[in-house]
Amino acid sequence: MFTTRPELAGTHGMVATTHWLASAAGMAVLEDGGNAFDAAVTAGFVLQVVEPHLNGPGGEVPAVFLAAGQSQPRVLCGQGVAPAAATIEHYRGLGLELVPGSGMLAATVPGAWDAWLILLRDHGTKRLRDVLDRAIGYARNGFPLLPRIPDTIDTVSDLFVEHWPTSAALWMPDGRPPAAGSRFRNPVLADTWERLLAAAENAGADRETQIEAARLAWSSGFVADEIDSFARNAFLDDSGRAHAGLLTGQDMASWQASYEDALTVDHGEWTLVKCGAWTQGPVLAQQLRLLEGFADRLSYVDGIPTAETVHLAIECTKLAFADREAWYGDDPDVPLTALLSDDYTANRRALVSDQASFELRPGSPDGRPPRLPEFAVPYFVPAEEISGALGEPTVGNSGVVRGDTVHIDVVDAAGNMISATPSGGWLQSSPTIPALGFCLGTRAQMFTLERHFASSLRPGRRPRTTLSPSMALRDGVARMAFGTSGGDQQDQWQVCFWLAHIGAGLNMQQAIDAPAWHSGAFPSSFFPRYWQPGELVVESRIGDAAIAELRERGHLVTDAGPWILGRLTAVSRDPADGMLRAAANARGMQSYAVGR
Repeated sequence: MFTTRPELAGTHGMVATTHWLASAAGMAVLEDGGNAFDAAVTAGFVLQVVEPHLNGPGGEVPAVFLAAGQSQPRVLCGQGVAPAAATIEHYRGLGLELVPGSGMLAATVPGAWDAWLILLRDHGTKRLRDVLDRAIGYARNGFPLLPRIPDTIDTVSDLFVEHWPTSAALWMPDGRPPAAGSRFRNPVLADTWERLLAAAENAGADRETQIEAARLAWSSGFVADEIDSFARNAFLDDSGRAHAGLLTGQDMASWQASYEDALTVDHGEWTLVKCGAWTQGPVLAQQLRLLEGFADRLSYVDGIPTAETVHLAIECTKLAFADREAWYGDDPDVPLTALLSDDYTANRRALVSDQASFELRPGSPDGRPPRLPEFAVPYFVPAEEISGALGEPTVGNSGVVRGDTVHIDVVDAAGNMISATPSGGWLQSSPTIPALGFCLGTRAQMFTLERHFASSLRPGRRPRTTLSPSMALRDGVARMAFGTSGGDQQDQWQVCFWLAHIGAGLNMQQAIDAPAWHSGAFPSSFFPRYWQPGELVVESRIGDAAIAELRERGHLVTDAGPWILGRLTAVSRDPADGMLRAAANARGMQSYAVGR
């Protein structure tokens, strides 16, 4: 079948990310003797500079990884928590029914810095300066702007000029959005990182001592002080009013990144590895478990999925995501074992018919009656607004500011493997902190302001994030790391990849290039939490006949065009011969895999 690029193969190392500069930086560290974790940290910091509309220093990062010689995959949790003052009563007292999707009220503790540093400390080999130098260089000396960055700035330029002047000063230095492809600099961010490095290197020559000093300078030093001071200011947000933030220096000092056990779910000869229910990650496992019962009806012809395949996949997606709305969140009482059990899966699978469902149907794991938030009512978005938000939901045509993310997959010759999905702190999230050169994230918009849900807002709780890195094991050995950006679409586009690669036998690049699809037939995780029953968005390459059949089955089909859905990357390792492989999405013309 046709592919846009070759699947790379080699034996030294592979890096695949959503931007070529990050992939190249990660590979440079591998060439310099670093391991997969050094490379991932390096790429992560570079992505904060070169894809600022999709992630930033004020954001977060979850990752799944397996270190060479270890038998159990682990999760790196770099998702910060809600501030101590972030209570339902506070938001309701402001007259809010939802946490705004932009501004200061939506900020959680920034988690990416601490997460990357503890990964470097515990599993990397390089010094902090080694993994930060390239990001500092791009921030200080400049990088070429992707076309989407000026487009994003232009969409929110009036907001910047009229209400967020610190953002206008950084992103519109000449009073207008910079040109696509122009060289852009963020010297204040470079200075922030240099100050953190100075604190690290002044602490001593030992590598771990330096990392610990840099963590402290962030969480209890000048970074926390600047965030505490700036968050006291009120700025306009998506509610249409100005609000001050709740994040404090004490919130910063009280939190640190952590590790936890990964969720592992067997699927045939493979074991899927995901983060827990504080992410949407388990929905990928639920979808695949549901689809096991339809294995004989799933097929690809010349790399193209049949209408039957798309229909069955999307109906299983609706059921899994309905369970996400009712059950997922940062709570030990989430019934994951029941949600993934054979009996529950079989009962849910029986709901799939030959026609599209227009209902939001969560199940009753362990016999518990499901509840849905008040916002889980359908909202039909105009077709022109849907088309403007396809693919990366960064800024919709309505002017509502939303976010997306980036992705990193790395494997080295020793067998170290990691999949990470950094996000948050988008340039359009909240006003730029002028002394630091970055803004805070808005992940708190994913909480509900209703009680008794696992996703209910509570101080010290993680929001139920859409971020969903993936890994796959075979015979207990890490064989593949993969993932994508895309908010609620992440674990839908990963189903497309899994069905094409694991199910149909396409290689990773062919599977990434194969036509993709997704649905919005469940509440969005992003403010204002709209959803559209029956929606099915497909790439036109599935064919006119397939689109017609899907419409006959009742789906409200939007033809997104031939090449628009997904930003998948993937790496793999075959332990039999040590061969490493990598692939990256050509859509958007910025994701690249490198290796040798």
